Amino acid sequence: MHQAKNPLSTMIDVNVPTAARMYDYYLGGKNNYAVDREAADKLLEVVPSTQALAINNRRFLRRVVRVLAQEYGIRQFIDHGSGLPTQDNVHQVAQRVDEGCRVVYVDNDPIVLAHGRALLEENENTTVIQADMRDTQGIFDHPDTVRLIDFDQPVAALFVSVLHCIPDSGDPAGLIRRVADRLVPGSFLVVCQLVSDDPETRRAVTEFMDVQTHGNWGRVREPQDVHRYFEGLEIIEPGLVEVSTWRPDSDLGPKQATWEWQEYGGVGRKP
Repeated sequence: MHQAKNPLSTMIDVNVPTAARMYDYYLGGKNNYAVDREAADKLLEVVPSTQALAINNRRFLRRVVRVLAQEYGIRQFIDHGSGLPTQDNVHQVAQRVDEGCRVVYVDNDPIVLAHGRALLEENENTTVIQADMRDTQGIFDHPDTVRLIDFDQPVAALFVSVLHCIPDSGDPAGLIRRVADRLVPGSFLVVCQLVSDDPETRRAVTEFMDVQTHGNWGRVREPQDVHRYFEGLEIIEPGLVEVSTWRPDSDLGPKQATWEWQEYGGVGRKP
């Protein structure tokens, strides 16, 4: 059995799916368990567009990092809720522009920590730390962050497809403000999350994921909720959009078969 052979099974609860491992499954990765695949397949029955959405979201992340590095000269990235390593991770995209780019990955899933450290052990400009993405002080003060990130220079803080994992009681908008407050002018915040205009979709998906992850979930929100995340920031073109339309390289990306929900967001610059 896959679970029995994996040495990480002694570190993690392989009986409870996580959003990070479900996402890995949608992207064709191998760092997931039967419980994650079962939950991901069930979610496809609720919202059939989910896998195409996940792929397009990953492509958005790559484009954003490339644009920030190439066009805006950003050389430091903190990726909150980074998920499992896959093809073209943040450090790989950024370091193709400048090999001196520095990246801190943050995730609370121990399997992410284990796989990430194995992947990055020979890359001195990149690290992965295990932390709750809401613990801004702990993340910013972590020795690995302090070693890599110069907070006197602009930083790109990434929150890509993760804020829907935070309940309203966790104040995701407040989290973005706290991070922005710690960064110098000229820094960027990249934020997108799952949204829907359909109340039934918001209810069904939120209830499904809350049960599957044993409460480690927030909720599907509405587009106006995402707009609140960007208060006080200068939103760069093309604004807040469905992410497959954010500066697309081509129109060849996978198309969502249905539009019950979408990944919605953009990029803001601290003035």
